[in-house]
Amino acid sequence: MLDKSTLQAVADELVEAKRTRTPVPLLTARYPEMTIADSYAVQNLWADRLLASGRRLAGHKIGLTSKAMQAATGITEPDYGVILDDMVLENGCTVQWDEYTHPRIEVELAFVLGKPLAGPHCTIFDVLDATDYVVPALEILDSRIEMEGRTIVDTIADNAAMGAMVVGGNPVKAADVDLRWVSALLYRNQGIEETGVAAGVLNHPAAGVYWLANKLAAHQTSLEAGEIILAGSFTRPMWVYKGDTVFADYGPLGTITCRFE
Repeated sequence: MLDKSTLQAVADELVEAKRTRTPVPLLTARYPEMTIADSYAVQNLWADRLLASGRRLAGHKIGLTSKAMQAATGITEPDYGVILDDMVLENGCTVQWDEYTHPRIEVELAFVLGKPLAGPHCTIFDVLDATDYVVPALEILDSRIEMEGRTIVDTIADNAAMGAMVVGGNPVKAADVDLRWVSALLYRNQGIEETGVAAGVLNHPAAGVYWLANKLAAHQTSLEAGEIILAGSFTRPMWVYKGDTVFADYGPLGTITCRFE
């Protein structure tokens, strides 16, 4: 376990790394004794600094929930991070590529809660009952910590690599669609790069949401009505470059597009 002053210093480093878009060296290389609990403490301190500057909590993201993402990162344990209000972008937006450290794109579903969700005994049925609607989303991954050699400890401290998200397509009620069979085609510059099915996320995309509610219960925290919960990617992350146009086709659930400049 790290002492409080070290945790605060790491959080300050990450705030500065985002400002300068210069990733800091791996935390696990510098602090081999760092634990997962330390990482979430750093994440909370980092978020507190941004919330104190006037930003608002919009929701949470869940990461590393699918075999595709676990294979891409070499990390087999899910994690979570916070979504702030200015991280939520509209369909068709132009994204400034230089605001991120070589961004990547993931295909996901977002659950918008109509009721609070609290663990420790939250189930998939509680999630479906509490969900106001489900909508397609793209997550833009960012890195405040070096990527090569990252462990779950580095990733959690880095707010689970959350950069931003683009919401689009057709919102649907959870009971109106078999969410396991929602699929997506991901294109970059008119060329198809990735395909995936939402069941790749823990066999049901809502499973990540109840996992998160139960995980937060250990910290006396719950999910609130109105929160957006990114349930996890069901494709591998796709690198994007300045000038790229991204297009995701979710079939009956519509499409999302954005351009990086």
